[in-house]
Amino acid sequence: MSPNGSDRSSRRPMRRKLPQVLTAGLILATATGCTYKDFPRLGMPTPVTEEAPRILSLWQGSWAAALATGVLVWGLIIWSVIFHRRSRTKVEVPPQTRYNMPIETLYTVVPLIIVSVLFYFTARDESKLLHLDDKPAHTVNVVGYQWSWGFNYIEDVKGSDKDDAKTAKELESIPDKFRDAFPSNAGGVYDVGTPGQRNPQNNNPGPTLWLPKGEKVRFVLTSRDVIHSFWVVPFLMKQDVIPGHTNAFEVTPNKEGTFMGKCAELCGVDHSRMLFNVKVVSPERYQKHLEDLAKKNQTGYIPAGIEQTKHEKNRETNNL
Repeated sequence: MSPNGSDRSSRRPMRRKLPQVLTAGLILATATGCTYKDFPRLGMPTPVTEEAPRILSLWQGSWAAALATGVLVWGLIIWSVIFHRRSRTKVEVPPQTRYNMPIETLYTVVPLIIVSVLFYFTARDESKLLHLDDKPAHTVNVVGYQWSWGFNYIEDVKGSDKDDAKTAKELESIPDKFRDAFPSNAGGVYDVGTPGQRNPQNNNPGPTLWLPKGEKVRFVLTSRDVIHSFWVVPFLMKQDVIPGHTNAFEVTPNKEGTFMGKCAELCGVDHSRMLFNVKVVSPERYQKHLEDLAKKNQTGYIPAGIEQTKHEKNRETNNL
């Protein structure tokens, strides 16, 4: 058999499998359970805070830039394959392009421009998302530990006569720049979770963090042991919970409901069990929940975590 005949016979099985491959790809693309309304979000959940649309916009813009770059690169590849393929009649090596300064400048400058634009929008949005008000409406100290979460509601709660949050021994590891913003006479209440705990309404695993709709909440993140990551999925934002260092960010929930949260940092053997729920309710229902915790004698605070390291204390002081 001639070499050409051998090539044709070897290509036939590949051509027969092509429809099967295309069908499998179509099934993978359409079997995700998404509707046409989900496609503009490009895999992101529906935002439930006032800050989340900014993150979604950055996500969509990054995808648009990546797609435009991909189309350009794919187009150049296809163009070169079609118009610079080997001729059947000519076997000589085609002219080679070397040391072409305009072309080399182009493929050096264009990537720098793309990265600079992405960096600008990322830095702009990050500064907005991490901005902290002088006096937030509510403050919750989120405590991560193996293998669950605790929540210190730093509020002046009716029925709680414990020490003020600014002087509470359990919160000494939190830097002064955060403690100074705590409300006065905030005896506070707490809720502490276990991996086997369940939300009584939807039976989802983990403890439940309650938040008021339409009011800004500051999360002060501390850890008792290793690095965790506080992630409420429809908030579209997560932040590391680091021992010896305190992080914080603020959100304003704008949709009532119960949402899923999880640890997004591999923190040990039972990392997958570090789940929690976030229940957004009316401000009146939120205050009622805090009073219910006080009636259960869950007043005061659980230990926030590992004390700030000397290096971090110096850095915090210099940045004040």
